[in-house]
Amino acid sequence: MTILGIDIGGSGVKGAPVDPAGGDLLAERFRVPTPQPADVDSVVEAVAEVAAQFDGFDSIGVTFPGVVVDGVTRSAANVDKSWLDAPAARLFTERLGKPVTVLNDADAAGVAEVAFGAGRDQSGLIMMLTFGTGIGSALFLDGVLLPNTELGHLEIDGADAELLASDRIRETEDLTWEQWAVRVERYLRHVEMLLSPRLFIVGGGVSKKSEKFFPLLDIRTPIVPATLLNNAGIIGAAIAAGQAAAGPGAQHPGAIPVDAAAPA
Repeated sequence: MTILGIDIGGSGVKGAPVDPAGGDLLAERFRVPTPQPADVDSVVEAVAEVAAQFDGFDSIGVTFPGVVVDGVTRSAANVDKSWLDAPAARLFTERLGKPVTVLNDADAAGVAEVAFGAGRDQSGLIMMLTFGTGIGSALFLDGVLLPNTELGHLEIDGADAELLASDRIRETEDLTWEQWAVRVERYLRHVEMLLSPRLFIVGGGVSKKSEKFFPLLDIRTPIVPATLLNNAGIIGAAIAAGQAAAGPGAQHPGAIPVDAAAPA
């Protein structure tokens, strides 16, 4: 089975066909800029433009930067408000003519890392955090996803944590790595206090520069960079679509509860 994975990001919409059994991209990624504003109609068309570059796939997985329940987008912190309560899976399915599964983007990245990356064969409570436009989170217990945690919105000093410690804030406030690490450490310690995870996996573009800030963090939990980098969302979306196609009894690392990523 070949599945198309498409990752909707803050700056780009990118996709590629994936072998969900091995996590390998079967062709070079294709990317288009994320529309501005990122309203429903514009983003659906951008996803269709990416999908049109490929053929031979059976179904499609799409990531979304917000909460997704039963294929419906329930939040829109970093996209246009027209996405609130939008029937995303149905809209994509109607436009693309193939079964589409939609899930949170950080959850997708985490599913990929647990299946094929830094979280593979890890037991206990594992947390994937993506530092980018915001802070995305994916939480796994013994390899099973607890969807839509949105822990980047934990309150610190009366504001969302991602307004303190996202990679976008590091860039817009021109913070040094040392200054930013202080903020990231505060956030991670808050998460440690609440959840006591066994492992932090850090993704997002900044994970490629982990050597610049990991040594500056004083936390109790082991922390490692994600290994799949910019392909994680694409791969995780394809895994989710493969699970949906196989039915609720399918077993796979990073397995998703059936209500979290339902096809239309």
